[in-house]
Amino acid sequence: MARLLVANIGSTSFKFRLFEMPSERLLARGGVERIGAADAPCNFQAGDDPRREATGAFPDYDAAIRWTGDQLHAAGLGGFGDLDAVGFKPVMARGISGTQHLDETVLQAMEELNALFPAHNPPYIAAVRAVRRLFPDLPCVGTFETAFYDQLPEANRRFPVPRAWEEKFGIRRTGFHGASHRFVTERAAELTGRGDLRIISCHLGGSSSIAAVRGSVAINSSWGMTPQSGLPQNNRVGDFDVFALIHLIRNCGLSLDQVESALSKDSGLKGMSGLPTGDVRDLLAAARQGHADAAVALDVFVGAIRKYLGQFLVELNGADLLLFTAGIAENNPDLRARICADLDFCGLRLDPDANAACKASEAVISAPGSRIEVRVIPTNEELVIARNAWKLLNEG
Repeated sequence: MARLLVANIGSTSFKFRLFEMPSERLLARGGVERIGAADAPCNFQAGDDPRREATGAFPDYDAAIRWTGDQLHAAGLGGFGDLDAVGFKPVMARGISGTQHLDETVLQAMEELNALFPAHNPPYIAAVRAVRRLFPDLPCVGTFETAFYDQLPEANRRFPVPRAWEEKFGIRRTGFHGASHRFVTERAAELTGRGDLRIISCHLGGSSSIAAVRGSVAINSSWGMTPQSGLPQNNRVGDFDVFALIHLIRNCGLSLDQVESALSKDSGLKGMSGLPTGDVRDLLAAARQGHADAAVALDVFVGAIRKYLGQFLVELNGADLLLFTAGIAENNPDLRARICADLDFCGLRLDPDANAACKASEAVISAPGSRIEVRVIPTNEELVIARNAWKLLNEG
């Protein structure tokens, strides 16, 4: 039996799950938040034991990694030196996708895109280098978020821009949340016993996206080239008219840095609502209390989801399954109902009682007789990374 630790890296966080492979048994989970703070929250849970929480000083990823190893060792699970590999979920690298050993060549290819992924690539690069520095013989394996979209049709890759931009600068569409969409679509095939499904997968969480999938292969996505595209995100802009950006810089006195910061930190649901955060839970609560801008922001969010839903229904020539996953979609029956409202014309009807009863659990929430089945499937991105890392290690 092998042990693989899957690390989920944020700009100031190190979260992990430890799997036994190939049984896929979850042995432990935990993490550190607010790395760099003197009182950073941390938590650890081994198996079915009670979750333990504490605070401590974690100046960098090295400290979080050492603490994680100490917790695993104290729980009788060995330390980092006893692992077979550490798995990661990096976003994108220039010219590289799929599942890869994260050596220095791959990390440098990620660094080349730091300007496009400032909130994602630098933290992952720092965390991987920390593991490699502390444990030089421990394999670090990553499945890039773009991997799920490696077979997109060429027409769904292209932007309507000069061909030279694509050839010289790599201006092409791709997609993210790949591990999540892969898990739920494969789980749907397992649950239904069908591998030929036409699926529209909605990952609605801290960031959100929709994928069109035919027979387990992604054929389109709501994303553009970066995570600042597609659906309105919590605090990122989503789809936006590029000439409005030019207008802001050329005619309104804003600098490029100001516009970039606003579009990546203060836009999306946060910007539209005027609330301190773009958390959908906060918007729903504010809208119920009569906050007009929060209500409009939710309308824009739902409308954008339904726009892509319509596009992908046409592109797939109908659908067999509509899937909801990730924190917002798994836990919010009201939002699911709004997304699915008045879709009887295309053969989709929710079961109101089944929808209301489903929170963070697998369930069919469509009505009997609905031509398009609607399911909620909680995601498990870490398990996808563990599976891919295990496969790569055994191929090598």
